[in-house]
Amino acid sequence: MSRPALTQLEASLHGVLFGQERVIRELLATAVAGGHALLEGLPGLGKTLLARAFAQASGLSYRRIQFTPDLLPADVTGTEVLEDGQFVFRPGPLFAQVVLADEINRATPKTQSALLEAMQERGVTVGGERYALPEPFIVLATQNPLELEGTYPLPEAQLDRFMSKITVEAPPRAVWLRILGEEPAQPAVVEGLDLLQARQEMTQVVASQPALEAIANAGQLTLEDKRLRMPLSPRGAKAWLALARALAYLAGRAHLDWEDLRQAMRPALSHRLLLSEEAQFEGVTVEAVLQDLLRRTMPR
Repeated sequence: MSRPALTQLEASLHGVLFGQERVIRELLATAVAGGHALLEGLPGLGKTLLARAFAQASGLSYRRIQFTPDLLPADVTGTEVLEDGQFVFRPGPLFAQVVLADEINRATPKTQSALLEAMQERGVTVGGERYALPEPFIVLATQNPLELEGTYPLPEAQLDRFMSKITVEAPPRAVWLRILGEEPAQPAVVEGLDLLQARQEMTQVVASQPALEAIANAGQLTLEDKRLRMPLSPRGAKAWLALARALAYLAGRAHLDWEDLRQAMRPALSHRLLLSEEAQFEGVTVEAVLQDLLRRTMPR
């Protein structure tokens, strides 16, 4: 079964990235739910380390793309080259099961958009031909906070392709001491892990009618919220539900509960609900909007 293997994978990652239990759980939930994850945090907090360790321990092929302002779309997807009088496709680094798009918001919007088809359709089109990407296919992108110099905000269409936005925060003092005094473990490949099987099993987690109604109510509230210039879309609502199901699956439950929905809300919605200029000027935060949605849609 895949779930015991996922439990073993989670424990292995805890030995690599200290003090980031929430981050690891949200990453695994995103992978089980069949989505892509955007890891945001200051440089040096272990985002790249976590992506590499996840790929290594899960036994999936791994490629890292360093996004820079001079990176071209063909550098990501691949290109056709002329050989013996005919064009031959040479796959780019996107052709791996786990792709780390490192510092994605340092590249120009044109190069960022090269990921759109791949993330949504699990394939790329070059020279009129479509090339399928391997399964499972997971993009783990890291980005620096937008206020740092030399960053380009991700367009809304690409933000929506990420199932979750996982915020990596600085660890507490006790974890600093562990980081300074202990070397991270080398993750061993977890035997018996099958993400595709786990995804199928995850879909069997039952969501009650009140839970579905709570998500629908939250979507309606965001449509009416004047603080938002981009409300919750049906795709975002499905991502929220899938993440909640995956969290319940990782916890070994056949039914999702209200706590699953609460824990899934922030990573699923924080990058999808975009504030209006007036709300930003007034100091409104997305976190405040999320807390308001929780209060109005979930039982206490």
